[in-house]
Amino acid sequence: MIKMHSIEPKLLSVLREGYSRHQFRHDLTAGIVVGIVALPLAIAFAIASGVGPEQGLYTAVIAGFLISVLSGSRVQIGGPTGAFIVLVYEIVHRFGYDGLAVATLMAGVLLIVMGFARLGTVIQYIPYPVTVGFTAGIAVVIMTGQIHEAFGFEMASVPADFFPKWMAYLKAAGTVNIWALALTCVTILILIITPRLAPRVPGSMVALVTLTAAVAVFHLPVETIASRYGSIPKGMPVPHIPHVNSAMLKNLVSPAVSIALLAAIESLLSAVVADGMTGRRHRSNAELIAQGAANLASALFRGIPATGAIARTATNIKNGGQTPFAGIIHALTLLVILLAAGRWVAYVPMPVLAGILFVVAYNMSELHLFGRILRSTTRSDALVLLSTFMLTVLVDLTVAIQVGVALAGLLFMRRMSEVANVRALQPGEDEEDAMGSADAAALQSIPAGVQVYEVNGPFFFGAAHKFASALSQIDQKPHVIILRTRNVLMLDATGLRVLETLQKEAEHGGPVLVISGIHAQPLQLLMRSPLYERLGKMNLVPDLNAALERAREIITDKSR
Repeated sequence: MIKMHSIEPKLLSVLREGYSRHQFRHDLTAGIVVGIVALPLAIAFAIASGVGPEQGLYTAVIAGFLISVLSGSRVQIGGPTGAFIVLVYEIVHRFGYDGLAVATLMAGVLLIVMGFARLGTVIQYIPYPVTVGFTAGIAVVIMTGQIHEAFGFEMASVPADFFPKWMAYLKAAGTVNIWALALTCVTILILIITPRLAPRVPGSMVALVTLTAAVAVFHLPVETIASRYGSIPKGMPVPHIPHVNSAMLKNLVSPAVSIALLAAIESLLSAVVADGMTGRRHRSNAELIAQGAANLASALFRGIPATGAIARTATNIKNGGQTPFAGIIHALTLLVILLAAGRWVAYVPMPVLAGILFVVAYNMSELHLFGRILRSTTRSDALVLLSTFMLTVLVDLTVAIQVGVALAGLLFMRRMSEVANVRALQPGEDEEDAMGSADAAALQSIPAGVQVYEVNGPFFFGAAHKFASALSQIDQKPHVIILRTRNVLMLDATGLRVLETLQKEAEHGGPVLVISGIHAQPLQLLMRSPLYERLGKMNLVPDLNAALERAREIITDKSR
């Protein structure tokens, strides 16, 4: 049964506690500031993703509003993020916008199912090298995708793949627009200097306003949103049902899963960061449901995938945001800007957006973490990191996430196999070296025809294989096999299958299986299987002494 508290939005908790004027004043200030910060980012992320600039604004308004209303975090700010750029661009390039909308709808449903299934905490176990690898890869791809905008290259089209893209850039190197390059550099400089001089002033907005005005006043020869996309539509769109055929639907399953995973990972990471800054705890399952609902609505209103945004959430907290109302105000601020000043957005120069994206990509790359994993962790972690990074850059994000998680899982299983061991205990083994327990002395009197094995670590398929190999090397089969499981906290289906095989042999005249010191999880698995009745309670004993006593009874019975 689902615990309703785990999926209850934090907004309800705030209303139940009572919402004060003092909180509203803080939320109002923070919401307006974050709304202003989100404006250029929403436009830049949309354009870099291969869709119209207005679609980033639609997403920030619709998804940002719903994420705050339904969020499991008090201060989460949602909307389009840089993490989605690579994935969205690939989907739009292959399937068009309707394909993206359908994939986003599927991802929204999947996120809601994950939330109701209480998988919020499970998502947090995605291996760290995988998240760092694909995040750094995304940063490289974002930077690479903005080179032509930053340098003002004259190019009829830009290849989608990494190496062809760079080859095309080299061919177009002679068409550099010095004004575009200057605007990009000035934008980056403003974004670096502004936080140091005026920490509460959004540097991206300063760059957007001042440089857009400069281009308009001095008629600088650079591309703008208007010259590339035309005017920005006024107001919000009506709901739109995307059209896609059944053949394409099958191909959209994998991208939809990637959107859902990425949205879940990013939003929960953002919520964890917010917890660290506020001292509160988020509800991960409610957060997944919020992300699912937001992505469903975003797709219906011609938006793009959305998730929790770490930088905007941190900005919200630093500016005094205390409740979900700050996020709601952020969305309403963007809506007012879209309605009242949407036409001015069309004058924004493309190089300015490129400069903003360069800084965003650098911040999300986390080069220090990338280097730390390479230098100070295991080879397998470094392999996962580099594989995920290279696949993100050279292939696509969908493949990178799937391969990264699969590779990390395989390497984890190998490590667990190395940790788990099975050994035969021999009569007369040294008490301290062999056992380290009070009943170690029992090894001094193992009856003839009895073989004792001890399993250390989880008895899953790796250890089960070792145990089966050890049994196959016995020249003369014993009358009784004692399996000592005092250090086995986990049994899986493969380990259970090995035990079933041993019991089957026992029922056909083979060695009788006696298990000692079994823990709760292995015992529960046994009790749910037919093996429990076939093995018999008398062959499940508490310790080695009891196991040896049971073995003597079996040998005595067989000798009669």
